[in-house]
Amino acid sequence: MRELHRLAFGDDEPVPALVDALRAGPRTTSLVATVDERVVGHVMLSGCRLDALPRLVDVCTLSPLGVLPEFQGRGIGTRLVADALAAADRQGVPLVFLEGSPVYYGKRGFADAAEHGFRPPSLRYPPGAFQVARLSSYEEWMTGTFVYSDVFWDFDCVGLRGERLKNAGSGSH
Repeated sequence: MRELHRLAFGDDEPVPALVDALRAGPRTTSLVATVDERVVGHVMLSGCRLDALPRLVDVCTLSPLGVLPEFQGRGIGTRLVADALAAADRQGVPLVFLEGSPVYYGKRGFADAAEHGFRPPSLRYPPGAFQVARLSSYEEWMTGTFVYSDVFWDFDCVGLRGERLKNAGSGSH
């Protein structure tokens, strides 16, 4: 998994180390896509919390999603997202959160979380990047602040920082 995410995200990203740490922790679901017995894609669901007014709610984050560059654009990521959401729904998870492209994830069952009454765990999100998929066990009272597990904070994988945040805010890539 480490090498797949290194190739998908680049050498400067903390994602491969994050995957290792998440896989070692509790409450994770890991799905892979294979082509000719080669792992070409991977997605994880990790347990997090929603700080709702009545009580904490166990939810998940879909992160990371990686597909080897030479296999991108073939629907592998789309299938992994669909399978991850189906797995979360079967487990009774009411909400799945992520940070990512609203164009990509909006076509795959996610919507702007802020528009649905959820608060992000950080102020470092470009507009629309904080997203949610509401699953079958979701109830209307489940609104509040999304709280990542400590692993995401330990690897500084919440929101954008520095030039990346500045560029996202200016519309640059």
